Amino acid sequence: MSTFVLVHGAWHGGWCWDKLVPLLRDAGHRVLTVDLPGHGTDTDTTAVSKVTLQNYTDHLCRVLDNESEPVILVGHSMGGLVITQTAEYRPDKIQLLVYVCAFLPVNGQTLLQIVEKDDTASPLPIIRSEDNTYLKLNESFVKDAFFGECSENDSFEAIQKLCFQPLLPFATPVRTTEDNFGRIPRVYIETLKDNALSTRCQREMYTRTPCRSIITMDTDHSPFLSQPEVLSSHLNDLAEQMKVC
Repeated sequence: MSTFVLVHGAWHGGWCWDKLVPLLRDAGHRVLTVDLPGHGTDTDTTAVSKVTLQNYTDHLCRVLDNESEPVILVGHSMGGLVITQTAEYRPDKIQLLVYVCAFLPVNGQTLLQIVEKDDTASPLPIIRSEDNTYLKLNESFVKDAFFGECSENDSFEAIQKLCFQPLLPFATPVRTTEDNFGRIPRVYIETLKDNALSTRCQREMYTRTPCRSIITMDTDHSPFLSQPEVLSSHLNDLAEQMKVC
């Protein structure tokens, strides 16, 4: 049995993993999902305009500190930024890093810098707040961007749960070293029909920061909704592989 800690992406919350969690638990694993500050159940507690990358990583570090054994840490989309920086702070708490169509920055790089170079992805339907501290989404275009392969019901329910996204974490560079982040094995799960983070951009990131293995899924930016059984199978296989390492 492995312990999975699942970290959502921008505008999302821990709810995005709801179809995946029971599949992993049925396979015998412990599964923890987090709501990063200002997301999910925390939207009424933390002021979105003040959330920083450090707030995200402090929260995730507290989750890891409560675990007695190293975990498999999974990040989706922006969650890749969060698990990367957290891995620098808590390398001994992490058995494996898994990037699900996620941002995989190098030392000193911001998420915005990666996005600016991704000229093959469709422009995200983003609206900046008047005070320039958070980002909203134009719901009319969200389905195509995030949930193109999902059922109408799943995409509708997900869109209703999306929240405002703090801007500061996007503009903050990660700080990593080979001694900490660099010594944790990494796996990348790329998505071939991704309209939010292009496959080309994903491949550029995992080429620049090599991973132990690359898994390809023929789906959109939300495989936890569009292909949860397939994603669960891949994660379960990774857990089995870690047992023999």
